[in-house]
Amino acid sequence: MTRLLCLFVFGCLVSCSNYGQLTFVTKLPKKVKENSGIVMLTESKIWVIEDNGNPDKMYQIDLEGNLLRELEVKNAKNTDWEDLAKDDKGNVYIGDFGNNDNRRTDLVIYKVPNPEIEKGKKILGEKIRFRYPEQTGFPPKKDSLYFDAEAFFYHKDHLFIITKNRTRPFTGEALIYSVPASTGNYEATYLGKFVPCTEQKICQVTSAAISPDGKKIAVLGYGKLWVFTGFDLKDFNMGKMKTIDLEATTQLESVCFLNNETLLLSDEQRAGTGRNLYSYSLK
Repeated sequence: MTRLLCLFVFGCLVSCSNYGQLTFVTKLPKKVKENSGIVMLTESKIWVIEDNGNPDKMYQIDLEGNLLRELEVKNAKNTDWEDLAKDDKGNVYIGDFGNNDNRRTDLVIYKVPNPEIEKGKKILGEKIRFRYPEQTGFPPKKDSLYFDAEAFFYHKDHLFIITKNRTRPFTGEALIYSVPASTGNYEATYLGKFVPCTEQKICQVTSAAISPDGKKIAVLGYGKLWVFTGFDLKDFNMGKMKTIDLEATTQLESVCFLNNETLLLSDEQRAGTGRNLYSYSLK
């Protein structure tokens, strides 16, 4: 009787998990239950970070969910790490720009050399400090809470940051900024804005990535995906935006490209669900 009950509960948990259009790949290790960014440097492994309150570490995980390595990032502090990006030389960028209350004056992106070739257990992070010149209050008024961020990507020596809207009332607008991908202290350049959608629960931007060929930008939300094509990076909002309902109910936090047509996505663990790696085909 006990065994039958356990099987019933297990079956219910599986059936109640709503992955929607996503394909389950693997369960991620318990150490990254609050994963907030993923990036892929080789075909069979990903690097993962967690958000605020967690160690100043990067984690290497294979596509079967095995934790392979941990690297402590020196000269860095996990105030609120929210996304990962990479360049064509294998450098990895850690976006420490989570800013829920729009109060931070210490926004930074850490640039670390290719972790795949790091021999030790620590890796040095160089600092790319920046600020939003349009932000004048810390925090600004409730209808101007545009300066949280959880999403960015690299392209042609620049990092492109997409903000997470927290305005009240909610407008849905996401702002687009760029900063140079080199050590320094910068005023971010405002490039434009777009409105993914206007329902707050699903329309806040949580991650972004650009395809290896540079022709697609994937922007992730809570159950939604927005894919840009035919764009000019000076303001990719001027390209074509396709909205995809992933039909998923978990807290999706991270996206990266496996190849030009396939995405990898991950979610945080919440109420016994999540902490999974998924794939999604754009074909």
